[in-house]
Amino acid sequence: MSLEYVVVPVTPFLQNCTVLWCGATRKAAIVDPGGDLSKILQAVSMKDVEPEKILLTHGHLDHAGGTADLADKLNLPIEGPHIDDKFWIDGLEQQGRMFGVPPCRPFTPDRWLVAGDTVTVGDLSFQVHHCPGHTPGHVVFFSDAARLALVGDVLFAGSIGRTDFPGGDYDTLIRSVRETLWPLGDDVAFISGHGPMSTFGAERQHNPFVADRALA
Repeated sequence: MSLEYVVVPVTPFLQNCTVLWCGATRKAAIVDPGGDLSKILQAVSMKDVEPEKILLTHGHLDHAGGTADLADKLNLPIEGPHIDDKFWIDGLEQQGRMFGVPPCRPFTPDRWLVAGDTVTVGDLSFQVHHCPGHTPGHVVFFSDAARLALVGDVLFAGSIGRTDFPGGDYDTLIRSVRETLWPLGDDVAFISGHGPMSTFGAERQHNPFVADRALA
């Protein structure tokens, strides 16, 4: 079984929405549909895949803002994030007003996720890791078979997620990276919420916030 994906930057924040699918079944998940649903649906059509669920790493507007509309349009269940981000999802309309973007509807996920859960997409499976710090309910999706992680705004190529939003905490974020992500392996490639891909090994060497020498 093969994992395939395409990254679709959406919203004025250039958030990386990911459409990922099982090569054997063509079943797909849409990860973090923050907005610009026409772009996401165009990618789904071009790749000729069948979405079966929405996966969310966390509840910030640029990641979750289009979720309710997309779930309604395609009749999709929503899985994630952790329930500790409920206050962010409940406040999506207020977030939209604050940033001057079109109104976003709050919603209730069909499944809140916790550490140790598994989510499936076709014949693929992903481990769920709870990685608070950027938000209290942030989760990461990890495919051991593909050695790929979708890390949302926990970690970026050369940086880390902001921790100055409500519920954020710098020390907690650093622990999430060191104690939850690094043990998955230096060879793991990751798709972050913004910017280019990287690997955990490269970040352990060069990222000024979480490199091994920076945390020694």
